[in-house]
Amino acid sequence: MGNADIRRLDKEIQKTTKKLEAVRRGEWWPLTSRERLAMTRAMAAGARSIHRGRSTAGAEDRMDSIGSAVETRLNAELSALHGERQRLITEAARVKAAKKSSGWW
Repeated sequence: MGNADIRRLDKEIQKTTKKLEAVRRGEWWPLTSRERLAMTRAMAAGARSIHRGRSTAGAEDRMDSIGSAVETRLNAELSALHGERQRLITEAARVKAAKKSSGWW
């Protein structure tokens, strides 16, 4: 059971890493619906500013802020997944050592 859980976590780690790389490239598919909505609103605000002949700095800053928040969220997910993976590996090693010391393999 331990190895299956570790493999499952490895797949989740790969998926989350791909999401993080995509966000860093500026792709939106890894964003949650709330994050997409916030990004769309910031873009709309920027378009409105352009239409009125004003600076888009505020909208650009908001989009950058949202992107940073998404990166932070994905990094936190990765850290949690790595921590859980390490816990499972340690637990499996402890069980293996206990079986070995008790005499049955």
